[in-house]
Amino acid sequence: MAHSFLMEPGRWTLQGNWLERDQMPISVKGKTLVAWGRENWYTMVTKLVFPDGERDEISFQYKGHLDMGERQYTFVLQHSLLGRVEGEGWVAPESIVQRYWVLGDRQRRNGFETFYRLNDNTYYLSSGIIAVNNLTSAMEVTLERQRE
Repeated sequence: MAHSFLMEPGRWTLQGNWLERDQMPISVKGKTLVAWGRENWYTMVTKLVFPDGERDEISFQYKGHLDMGERQYTFVLQHSLLGRVEGEGWVAPESIVQRYWVLGDRQRRNGFETFYRLNDNTYYLSSGIIAVNNLTSAMEVTLERQRE
């Protein structure tokens, strides 16, 4: 099954919930822009906003390399909460799975993101941030591709 998210340039909106340990879920919305450049390099920029003002905005700026026809890739990420991050991803038949680790972090934080394909225009994202051995936050959102 071919993926439209990440594999193709596009604009996506997202909506769902942000969760933190011992807290009620918080509503989150956002936008993601995926662009492809030369030699199989991509950029992905995501901005999360919390409509009720319960948290500051969070931004993600990815740059990765994925050779066409390959199933594994690497990326670097500038994360507004975590700082400099490196990661890897796998393109599976029904999902795209990413894991990452924060560089030079005393808390040894790392995380995961799984984008489940529902159809060409809709994905479901489940993600989490882990510090040492504890899940500190998670997010569950639906991504919808925007028509140009």
